[in-house]
Amino acid sequence: MPNRHSPDVVIIGAGVVGAACAYYAARSGLTVAVVDRGPVAGGTTGAGEGNLLVSDKEAGPELDLALLSTRLWRGLSGLLPPETEYEPKGGLVVAPDEPALKALRSFAEGQRAAGVTATEIPADRLADLEPHLAPGLAGGFHYPQDAQVQPAQAAARLLAASGAALHPGEEVTEILRDPATGAVRGVRTARRELLAPAVVNAAGTWGGEVARLAGVPLPVLPRRGFVLVTEPLPRIVRHKVYAADYIADVASGSAALQSSAVVEGTPAGPVLIGATRERVGFDRSLSTEALRRLAAQAAALFPVLADVQVLRAYHGFRPYLPDHLPAIGPDPRVPGLHHACGHEGAGIGLAPATGALVAAALTGAEPPLDPHPFRPERDFGPADAPSQEQQS
Repeated sequence: MPNRHSPDVVIIGAGVVGAACAYYAARSGLTVAVVDRGPVAGGTTGAGEGNLLVSDKEAGPELDLALLSTRLWRGLSGLLPPETEYEPKGGLVVAPDEPALKALRSFAEGQRAAGVTATEIPADRLADLEPHLAPGLAGGFHYPQDAQVQPAQAAARLLAASGAALHPGEEVTEILRDPATGAVRGVRTARRELLAPAVVNAAGTWGGEVARLAGVPLPVLPRRGFVLVTEPLPRIVRHKVYAADYIADVASGSAALQSSAVVEGTPAGPVLIGATRERVGFDRSLSTEALRRLAAQAAALFPVLADVQVLRAYHGFRPYLPDHLPAIGPDPRVPGLHHACGHEGAGIGLAPATGALVAAALTGAEPPLDPHPFRPERDFGPADAPSQEQQS
């Protein structure tokens, strides 16, 4: 007979979103268990750069979620230890030409109306913020609210602060449901049953699989991305710097390879270079074309990087939903089931607000913002799903 344990809520997923759900649920007075098929931050979180961005989000529900998270991360930074490397470095979005700069102006105007601070930087002042930027850029926008964390440490520290019972290396094989009402009553792994009246699906790219265990569809797809890591360097990149076309890549639903340079320094010295996006299922093979594009685009932004040694490259899979909004909150199709997944590349930044929304739903408290746009039973629109061969 498997071991039995009875918390108030079971959270499936020990990435940063699951950790934030655990933290805010525990702060609301609930007892929490977290279960994950792998280690803490072993999925998308551990392969992330730690972006906490408002700069890449147009006015709307995701930006509202990001602004709330920005405030919550600022508060968490005073509670979590230095290892989380919270750094309010700010972001700089640059335009190669006047048409791109005009598009950034329009984009920033909508963001400002939603509460974002965005300051236009003329071409002759870019070097004041980033002395090593390439010459000839048309200008850019500075976003002081953008920040950074070390994502794996953030997840681990949030989980520790939650006091949750943690069960790593245990894959959930069944969502337990009441045969009479269909309501959730816990989960089963190979080692134990965790009995609870609420289950939160924070399984990242596997969120669709977990939803299927509960008998409901959720069209989460993996979107692969690569990151380059350079040798340790002096702080030659002061902000998170990216080209204007990155914003279009984030909003795109294309399955094809897309790349746009995102360059940032780290407290430890290495420069991180992203970002690529492509929907190839869970194909873990190395894409030399993706790496070549990243290196070339980073050197075009920062010529000083052209001769810098790249020590390694890594990749991960972002949990993508077709309408580019995460699924957050209770699922009316299965009483007791909640979702917190589908954040694509923004999960680290959006984690605290997601956790706060989930905790409010679990306890019946007033939500910190309107949860309606994130409802998991909504129509997600068409999805270009990869073939079964690609998913294997």
